[in-house]
Amino acid sequence: MGTYQGERFLPEQLESIRTQTHSNWSLWVSDDGSTDQTQEIVEEFGLKAGAPVHFVAGPRQGFLRNFMTLLARPEIDADYYGFSDQDDKWHPDKVESALEWLGRQPSDRPALFCSRTKIVDTAGHVIGFSPLFRRLPSFANALVQSIAGGNTMIMNRAARELIVSAGADLAIPSHDWWCYIMVCGAGGAVHYDPIARIDYRQHDFNLVGSNSGIRARLRRMKMLKEGRFKRWSEQHIAALQPVEARLTPENREILRRFQDTRTAAFPKNLHAFMNSGLYRQTLSGNIGLAGAVLLRQI
Repeated sequence: MGTYQGERFLPEQLESIRTQTHSNWSLWVSDDGSTDQTQEIVEEFGLKAGAPVHFVAGPRQGFLRNFMTLLARPEIDADYYGFSDQDDKWHPDKVESALEWLGRQPSDRPALFCSRTKIVDTAGHVIGFSPLFRRLPSFANALVQSIAGGNTMIMNRAARELIVSAGADLAIPSHDWWCYIMVCGAGGAVHYDPIARIDYRQHDFNLVGSNSGIRARLRRMKMLKEGRFKRWSEQHIAALQPVEARLTPENREILRRFQDTRTAAFPKNLHAFMNSGLYRQTLSGNIGLAGAVLLRQI
């Protein structure tokens, strides 16, 4: 769990972890320099949790580095690893449902579980759901879309080792998108659960907002115009270069075609895109992707 000034909603999230139907867990909290009661709340929780609870100082370089350095801490030894935000509420079977699928995967193959989310306001009232994605997860999708939040993700040891091998100090947009890219790219298994397994709290202090609704679409259009998606693609390509050997041959070819789509002049870039296999999860998303290619903003 990554925390920063989390005292308002942290107790409810911690309680939802304590009451999971799967009880064999330990909690590591990396705090990024809170000056409120976050540490005291975590330490008090540790006295009644009935499971190991550890509180450590984070790098104080933002949420991305906080999660990545926590995942890479060598003293954390487990069969499975999951991210947690400080202000959500996990449904009682979140961990159990993830482990049910992960337990059926070969232990030496990277495997990542993620899910849809129920979106709630500060009072816990339901205001919607994250998009429901129906197409299979893949590297061709991961290069152009992040399908699930890190707060829904649980991975096996092989996936954790794969992600940590790429480094914790990467200049990338987010830890969850990177996990999706890496696990798919290396030929691992990714399962997107269409059932919401957490209440994702939407409020003014969220670092990453909801990905659904008209407002989110307008926000994505604004980001496209500002060139943000293009910068994110550049960051991912740069981060993949040192670990390209970890990708499957098929996915190395998809990466090459993705680069051609981004750099070739029209109409070669459009031709490269049509032969790349790249896709987003919805029709509107694919129309937007084609538009981004034409505008050279991918």
